[in-house]
Amino acid sequence: MLQAKRKRQSGLTLIELIVACTILFVLSTLALPLARIQLKRERERELRAALREIRTAIDRHKEAADRGMFQVKVDTEGYPPDLQTLVDGVKTTGAAEKKLKFLRRIPMDPMTHSTDWGLRSYQDDPDSPSFGGQNVFDVYTKSQDSALDGTKYSEW
Repeated sequence: MLQAKRKRQSGLTLIELIVACTILFVLSTLALPLARIQLKRERERELRAALREIRTAIDRHKEAADRGMFQVKVDTEGYPPDLQTLVDGVKTTGAAEKKLKFLRRIPMDPMTHSTDWGLRSYQDDPDSPSFGGQNVFDVYTKSQDSALDGTKYSEW
Protein backbone atom coordinates (compact mmCIF):
# COMPACT_ATOMS: atom_id res chain seq x y z
CA MET A 1 0.00 0.00 0.00
CA LEU A 2 2.89 2.38 0.74
CA GLN A 3 4.33 1.63 -2.67
CA ALA A 4 1.03 2.50 -4.36
CA LYS A 5 0.95 5.92 -2.67
CA ARG A 6 4.52 6.73 -3.77
CA LYS A 7 3.72 5.93 -7.39
CA ARG A 8 0.76 8.34 -7.40
CA GLN A 9 2.66 11.17 -5.69
CA SER A 10 5.89 10.99 -7.66
CA GLY A 11 4.82 13.09 -10.68
CA LEU A 12 2.87 16.19 -11.65
CA THR A 13 -0.74 15.95 -12.62
CA LEU A 14 -2.00 17.47 -15.82
CA ILE A 15 -3.86 20.16 -13.88
CA GLU A 16 -0.72 21.18 -11.98
CA LEU A 17 1.23 21.38 -15.22
CA ILE A 18 -1.45 23.56 -16.89
CA VAL A 19 -1.58 25.90 -13.86
CA ALA A 20 2.22 26.24 -13.80
CA CYS A 21 2.33 26.99 -17.54
CA THR A 22 -0.47 29.55 -17.20
CA ILE A 23 1.37 31.33 -14.39
CA LEU A 24 4.58 31.41 -16.46
CA PHE A 25 2.65 32.75 -19.47
CA VAL A 26 1.03 35.55 -17.43
CA LEU A 27 4.36 36.55 -15.87
CA SER A 28 6.12 36.61 -19.23
CA THR A 29 3.38 38.76 -20.82
CA LEU A 30 3.72 41.21 -17.93
CA ALA A 31 7.53 41.32 -18.24
CA LEU A 32 7.61 41.92 -22.01
CA PRO A 33 6.21 45.50 -21.94
CA LEU A 34 8.57 46.36 -19.09
CA ALA A 35 11.50 45.10 -21.13
CA ARG A 36 10.39 47.20 -24.12
CA ILE A 37 10.14 50.31 -21.96
CA GLN A 38 13.59 49.65 -20.51
CA LEU A 39 15.03 49.23 -24.02
CA LYS A 40 13.41 52.48 -25.16
CA ARG A 41 14.70 54.28 -22.08
CA GLU A 42 18.24 53.07 -22.82
CA ARG A 43 18.01 54.29 -26.42
CA GLU A 44 16.81 57.66 -25.13
CA ARG A 45 19.88 57.85 -22.86
CA GLU A 46 22.09 57.06 -25.85
CA LEU A 47 20.36 59.76 -27.90
CA ARG A 48 20.87 62.37 -25.18
CA ALA A 49 24.55 61.42 -24.90
CA ALA A 50 25.09 61.59 -28.68
CA LEU A 51 23.34 64.97 -28.96
CA ARG A 52 25.36 66.31 -26.03
CA GLU A 53 28.61 65.07 -27.60
CA ILE A 54 27.90 66.74 -30.95
CA ARG A 55 26.63 69.97 -29.42
CA THR A 56 29.67 70.19 -27.16
CA ALA A 57 31.94 69.76 -30.19
CA ILE A 58 30.03 72.50 -32.06
CA ASP A 59 30.39 74.81 -29.05
CA ARG A 60 34.12 74.08 -28.77
CA HIS A 61 34.52 74.82 -32.49
CA LYS A 62 32.65 78.12 -32.07
CA GLU A 63 34.74 79.05 -29.01
CA ALA A 64 38.01 78.34 -30.84
CA ALA A 65 36.80 80.39 -33.81
CA ASP A 66 35.84 83.30 -31.54
CA ARG A 67 39.33 83.22 -30.01
CA GLY A 68 40.82 83.49 -33.52
CA MET A 69 42.57 80.13 -33.44
CA PHE A 70 41.69 79.56 -37.11
CA GLN A 71 40.18 81.46 -39.99
CA VAL A 72 36.44 81.27 -40.54
CA LYS A 73 34.41 81.87 -43.66
CA VAL A 74 32.20 84.92 -43.92
CA ASP A 75 28.59 84.40 -42.69
CA THR A 76 29.40 81.21 -40.78
CA GLU A 77 29.51 82.99 -37.41
CA GLY A 78 32.35 80.64 -36.44
CA TYR A 79 30.21 77.50 -36.59
CA PRO A 80 31.45 74.46 -38.56
CA PRO A 81 30.27 74.05 -42.16
CA ASP A 82 29.30 70.41 -41.53
CA LEU A 83 29.74 67.63 -38.97
CA GLN A 84 32.60 66.03 -40.87
CA THR A 85 34.68 69.18 -40.21
CA LEU A 86 34.44 68.44 -36.49
CA VAL A 87 35.99 65.01 -37.17
CA ASP A 88 38.58 66.07 -39.77
CA GLY A 89 39.64 69.14 -37.79
CA VAL A 90 40.71 72.63 -38.82
CA LYS A 91 44.22 74.04 -39.22
CA THR A 92 45.17 76.66 -36.68
CA THR A 93 46.73 79.96 -37.61
CA GLY A 94 49.99 81.22 -36.24
CA ALA A 95 53.57 79.99 -35.94
CA ALA A 96 52.70 76.57 -34.48
CA GLU A 97 50.29 75.35 -37.15
CA LYS A 98 48.41 72.23 -36.06
CA LYS A 99 45.00 70.63 -36.51
CA LEU A 100 42.24 71.05 -33.97
CA LYS A 101 39.84 68.10 -33.92
CA PHE A 102 36.59 68.26 -32.00
CA LEU A 103 35.13 64.76 -32.50
CA ARG A 104 36.72 61.33 -32.98
CA ARG A 105 33.79 60.22 -35.12
CA ILE A 106 30.23 61.30 -35.80
CA PRO A 107 28.08 59.50 -33.22
CA MET A 108 25.40 57.12 -34.44
CA ASP A 109 21.79 58.15 -33.93
CA PRO A 110 20.31 55.34 -31.80
CA MET A 111 16.81 56.05 -33.11
CA THR A 112 17.58 55.88 -36.84
CA HIS A 113 20.74 53.71 -36.59
CA SER A 114 22.67 56.05 -38.88
CA THR A 115 25.06 58.99 -38.64
CA ASP A 116 22.68 61.12 -40.72
CA TRP A 117 21.56 63.83 -38.30
CA GLY A 118 19.16 66.67 -38.94
CA LEU A 119 21.05 69.97 -39.08
CA ARG A 120 20.17 73.60 -38.42
CA SER A 121 22.27 76.58 -39.34
CA TYR A 122 22.54 79.81 -37.38
CA GLN A 123 20.57 81.62 -40.08
CA ASP A 124 17.67 79.09 -40.15
CA ASP A 125 14.34 79.64 -38.45
CA PRO A 126 14.46 77.67 -35.14
CA ASP A 127 11.18 75.86 -35.90
CA SER A 128 12.04 75.05 -39.51
CA PRO A 129 13.12 71.51 -40.41
CA SER A 130 14.98 72.78 -43.49
CA PHE A 131 18.73 73.27 -43.46
CA GLY A 132 20.12 76.40 -45.10
CA GLY A 133 23.60 74.92 -45.41
CA GLN A 134 25.63 77.94 -44.24
CA ASN A 135 26.92 76.29 -41.05
CA VAL A 136 25.95 73.77 -38.37
CA PHE A 137 24.49 75.53 -35.36
CA ASP A 138 22.42 72.63 -33.97
CA VAL A 139 21.65 68.95 -34.58
CA TYR A 140 18.58 66.80 -34.02
CA THR A 141 17.48 63.26 -34.76
CA LYS A 142 15.45 62.59 -37.88
CA SER A 143 13.29 60.07 -36.02
CA GLN A 144 9.59 60.94 -35.95
CA ASP A 145 8.89 58.73 -32.92
CA SER A 146 7.80 60.02 -29.54
CA ALA A 147 9.68 59.67 -26.29
CA LEU A 148 8.35 58.08 -23.12
CA ASP A 149 7.42 61.56 -21.86
CA GLY A 150 5.36 62.24 -25.01
CA THR A 151 7.73 64.72 -26.73
CA LYS A 152 9.05 64.14 -30.24
CA TYR A 153 12.67 63.01 -30.40
CA SER A 154 13.31 65.54 -33.15
CA GLU A 155 12.53 68.34 -30.69
CA TRP A 156 15.27 67.34 -28.25
